[in-house]
Amino acid sequence: MVRTRIAPSPTGQDLHIGNAYTALINYIVAKKAGGQFIIRIEDTDRTRLVSGSEQRILQSLDWLGIPHDEGPDVGGRFAPYRQSDRLASYQTYAEDLVKKGHAYYCSCTPARLEEMRKTQEAKHQPPKYDGHCRELNLSKKEGYTVRLKVPKEGVTRFTDLIRGDVSFENKLLDDQVILKSDGFPTYHLGVVVDDHEMDISHIIRGEEWISSTPKHILLYQFFGWDVPNIAHVSVLRNPDKSKLSKRKNPVWVSDYRAKGYLPEAIRNYLASLAWSYPDGRDIFALREMISVFDISQLKTSAPIFDVEKLRWMNGEYIRMMKATKLKDQISNFYGGKYDDDRVEKILPLVKERMKTLAEFESLAGFFFENPREFERPVSIQLVQLLQSILSHCAWSHDDMEKAIRDAAEKQNVKAKDLFMELRLAVTGKTVGPPLLESLEILGKEETLSRLQT
Repeated sequence: MVRTRIAPSPTGQDLHIGNAYTALINYIVAKKAGGQFIIRIEDTDRTRLVSGSEQRILQSLDWLGIPHDEGPDVGGRFAPYRQSDRLASYQTYAEDLVKKGHAYYCSCTPARLEEMRKTQEAKHQPPKYDGHCRELNLSKKEGYTVRLKVPKEGVTRFTDLIRGDVSFENKLLDDQVILKSDGFPTYHLGVVVDDHEMDISHIIRGEEWISSTPKHILLYQFFGWDVPNIAHVSVLRNPDKSKLSKRKNPVWVSDYRAKGYLPEAIRNYLASLAWSYPDGRDIFALREMISVFDISQLKTSAPIFDVEKLRWMNGEYIRMMKATKLKDQISNFYGGKYDDDRVEKILPLVKERMKTLAEFESLAGFFFENPREFERPVSIQLVQLLQSILSHCAWSHDDMEKAIRDAAEKQNVKAKDLFMELRLAVTGKTVGPPLLESLEILGKEETLSRLQT
């Protein structure tokens, strides 16, 4: 059975949009084969844990519609696996490697390692453990770490499903720490043990882990285990080709949720970044992608994450959404702040202009609250004229339009100036949804009250 996973670390504010991209690909690969997708929280770096991060990661994956299929049963729901619940297993495997001669205990203190790094830097040497404890045959002792004993000769190879054959000379690999002095595993030991014990068939992760993969291959070989399929997806970039950074764009899934993006639009956009739908279209549902996806077709060039393209796609999804569902989305986004019946009447006027749910308020906020400021000064004379016209006018689009145009002709005023002044006085803005249709919804009493104000 095809089994994939995502293994986020709860060391940030939330789920990074790049991790959401990787999670989506893992999910699609599993579902296309009728397999399973799991979540494993890698929480062994205790110094970098952020309170609440795990919960926010899980909430974001759930909101995006990327559910996991397996895990400990907690109240009828699957919880994620957690590395911190499995410490004894890692320690046993580390000791087994030492016994077999594939790992060794290391007594080097942080001070010695720092001095070693400074010396290497001064000599312009690559940072790498110098092997001080490699042949000392130290016995297990509190405060010691366990290091992988990398062969000094030969080449470690693997085939990447996206990038083809990849090889590393062993002499260039570091004797990586695999078990820390506190008994917690490092990423390298933890990920290999977990992926083996959880029967992960496909390891799909970001390209930043390519250089670590030969160490993992060696661990599989030392344990005598079969190596899963491996694929490294390219890291998302900004339009200027720089790495995604919160200094330039939001990077957390919760940021986009708070800005009014839809989960299905984000999924669609992420899916299209390094892969093209066979018929070339931009908009497609997740189920459609699952049916035709082929991981070998992923591009190795860095995908460009363009927020403006995402906004466009989000707007397309808003326009495709049925009125009832969109009303519910707006109600949920604003926490029930606005009257549902009025929202339903307003939506036909603003739906075509909206690119995010957050734009509903900027486009339609005047329906619920008098404008507090105006984009430019209001002409009192024209407003008084409008007040006189509309107070004696039947309250329909056609009647209001005819009355205003007739008055403009009699008063030798441009009709467009009257309409603009009316919009400004009632909404506070010079641009907005169709004016007279808006006034029909706003009502005669409220409109005249605003003109009077």
